[in-house]
Order: sequence, then structure tokens, then C-alpha cells
Amino acid sequence: MTSASVAPTLTNEQRAEFLHLTKGSDTVELKLTVPISDRSKTGAALGVDPLDGQIRQVYFFDTPDLALNECGLVVRARRVQGKGDDSVVKLRPVVPETLSPALRGSPNFGVEVDAMPGGYVCSGSMKHVLDPTDVKDAVAGRMPIHNLYSKEQRTLYAEHAPEEVALDDLAILGPVLVLKVKFTPEGYDRRLVGELWMYPDNSMLLEISTRCATTEAFQMGMELRIFLTDRGIDLTGEQETKTKKALEFFSQRLREAGE
Repeated sequence: MTSASVAPTLTNEQRAEFLHLTKGSDTVELKLTVPISDRSKTGAALGVDPLDGQIRQVYFFDTPDLALNECGLVVRARRVQGKGDDSVVKLRPVVPETLSPALRGSPNFGVEVDAMPGGYVCSGSMKHVLDPTDVKDAVAGRMPIHNLYSKEQRTLYAEHAPEEVALDDLAILGPVLVLKVKFTPEGYDRRLVGELWMYPDNSMLLEISTRCATTEAFQMGMELRIFLTDRGIDLTGEQETKTKKALEFFSQRLREAGE
């Protein structure tokens, strides 16, 4: 096997930091971005039926120059087919032991490490369940954006957002149409999740992921790597994150519209 076909691996220092982060986290999510040219091949190799998918609309809220993202804050809301709406205020990156006991004690807050070939990031998310039409009404201007977020979320936002940036002042960045499929491929005994993010310029991003306990992250990561490699899936492509791609796309669109 040539070096060009080997997925990036963590250094010893990164492995030590990763282990430290997982000890204070609730879960680990193993992720892989698949080159879009391999999308159909990957679906066929894993036995994915797109008709099993669930449609979602994802909106982000930030300033046109992404001031929230710059300070490690992600504000998101989703419409989910057959499930209703939800919202998230996410801090990224975080160090688990520096979070307050009150925050860690909230049943609506969770800490997760996202691991991908050659990298990882630890984040903390405060979630809130909404009524089925709330997001649609907010983006249409029929209700203020802050109504999408609970008191806990608004407090978390106020503690980390730039002082002059209120929730209702944020620009709407979206939507991105998402097709999400949960499946258990033949020959692998854990459920995987496939998410195809379709951006308004017709570009796409395909992510394969699975969650696991913090104590089994390395073992599960190795098993998943072997399984995907055996199916001919490229693990060496550049890793893009769904959120970063969406924020940069819509931020650029807003700047061009203002010129």
C-alpha cells in the first residue's frame, strides 16, 4: 500500500490529548467525509437505500462576517421530516473540565468529541425541541429568532457571543437541504449514519458517521476504518465539515449581495 492511500493518523501527542478530552465527554462521534465523486460508489458499497432517508432543512444564524463562528459559537435550527423542529447552541472547541457544573448538570447539554481521519474537536451543545412550524415561521419573519431558543440556550449564547450581537440581529444562513439515512451495512454490526448535504449552488457533501462510548473510541475507529477500506471507500480525501462549508457559503453570498 502506498503512502498516498493511507488515511491520516494522529501523532502521539494528539492521541494523548484526544484521550484526555474523551474522559470528560459524554460520547464520541466517528466521522468521515467522502469525496463527492465517490458518492454513488460509496452508497452501493454500503448497501444504502436513499428512499430510507429522512429530509431535513438546516439553518444557521450568524453575522455576515461570521462573528459568532470566530468566537467558537454555532447557532442552528432544523426542520425534520416527520419529527418536528429543534434548535442548538453549540460551543466549539471546549475543554470539558473548564465547563461549569451547572452547565454540565443540565439534561439538555452534552459534550461530544468528533473524530475524523487525522483530527478531532470537542464541542458542547445545548439542545431544545420546538413545535413543528417554529423554524419555518422564524425564517419567514413571523416570529423573532430568539423564540427558537430556550432560556438556557439564550443564557449560554449571551455568555459567549460578542456583546453587541443579539440573537434577533443575526442573519439567516440557509437553508441546506439534508438527506439523512440510518443503516446497518452487511458485515458490520453497528449502525451507521449517512448525511448528504445539498447546498444551493448544487455542491454536495457526504458524511458517514457513527457514535460510540468514550471508552471504545480507538477500537471502534480502527474497526470502522478497516471495514470502510475493505469496501473500497477512500479515507484519504480532504475532510470538510458540514457546518464550516455552510457558514462560508452563505456568508460569501451575503457579502456579494451587499456589494
